[in-house]
Amino acid sequence: MTIIMVFDKLRSKSKVALEENYIVGLDIGTEYVKALIAQLDGDRLEIVGVGRQHQAMSDMHSGAIADIGAVVRNCEDALSEAEEEAGLQAKRVVIGIAGELVKGVTNTIRYRRPQPDRPLDTAEMEFIIEKVHERAQKKAQQQIALETGNEEVEVKLVNSALVSIHIDGYKVSNPIGFQGKDIAVQIYTAFAPMMHIGALERVATELALELLAVAAEPYAVSRSVLGNDANSTFTAILADVGGGTTDIAVVNDGGVEGTKMFGIGGRSFTRTIASEMDITYEDAEKLKINIDNEHIKPTVRDDVHAALDKTLDVWLAGVELALSEFDAVDHLPNKILLCGGGASLKRLVASLNDKEWGSDLPFSKKPSVQYISPQDVVGIKDITGKAKNDHTLITAMGLLRVGHDTMGISGEATSIKEKLNRIMRI
Repeated sequence: MTIIMVFDKLRSKSKVALEENYIVGLDIGTEYVKALIAQLDGDRLEIVGVGRQHQAMSDMHSGAIADIGAVVRNCEDALSEAEEEAGLQAKRVVIGIAGELVKGVTNTIRYRRPQPDRPLDTAEMEFIIEKVHERAQKKAQQQIALETGNEEVEVKLVNSALVSIHIDGYKVSNPIGFQGKDIAVQIYTAFAPMMHIGALERVATELALELLAVAAEPYAVSRSVLGNDANSTFTAILADVGGGTTDIAVVNDGGVEGTKMFGIGGRSFTRTIASEMDITYEDAEKLKINIDNEHIKPTVRDDVHAALDKTLDVWLAGVELALSEFDAVDHLPNKILLCGGGASLKRLVASLNDKEWGSDLPFSKKPSVQYISPQDVVGIKDITGKAKNDHTLITAMGLLRVGHDTMGISGEATSIKEKLNRIMRI
């Protein structure tokens, strides 16, 4: 009997038939699998089921799947919990992808039109977008090949979104109908190795789910706060601190400037505590989680803080390095919004607020730091109450938003930016 048949049998005992107007956001994190089931209600989504399952140390490595079978079992447990609460099974899923080999950048292509007097039309814009994708894929492939030492590595586009359009140096919100000679188009693209995408596809197959999309997780976080407002002026640095990686997205005036990831997350802090205090990983994790407990001896607390500070210095250096690579922006946003389980570490938030860092970065003033609240997520309502104050579920909520985008259920596109973004999702 195959894994799929076993899971189908287990999951069909107390569930109604598969529902077409429901979607699953599956955040396969290094520390936890988180599953959200949402009902599609016009332009909104309602979360009707929440589930999570802890992952073993060997299941994931730096945000990427290391043991497909184990991850499938963990996903099954998280899904079963969500399905039990929802009272149904969803059919479609969006899965997040993370890891240092996921490359998300904003590329600018300058296109000199052969007929500058002819008004721009959608077909010509599609041609320009295709050229941006080709150039971005070549760059991503070269970068991943350099980092892995494998020149034969295959990469695939996972996300794409329009950032800005300039015609003869002037920024326009709708290029259709304009005349002009030089077109500059900025498009955010995220590519990942086919090996990682293939592992996620296998997980979806084993779970008997239809894979709607694979989304770069920092992009999903940005979608959670942007929603469908094509005229959004939202500007912030978004940082998703997970168990194995930290994923950063810079959003400027509603456009994703780019995403960066580096391999330091919550587990790095736990390992340092275990090493410095010569205790087991499990005991170190307990100390990290309960560091504010009044029953912990002051001397032990001091040792834990000293160990945390060592990793915090490395983590802050990683944040600085990631942000320094956004060299196309004149000024970085002055707001940093956090999510993810690793961000629950109060000392991490305090370090961002208090420590001297980022002096060489183009901040116009010291950035403010706060968590992304589920109430800040656009167009998603939680009727379970479980996601009300849980910043660790933001990525999964963003994946639901990507699923909403992919299914194109929000009616007719009302702006050229929305229309072009739909073209890029095909």
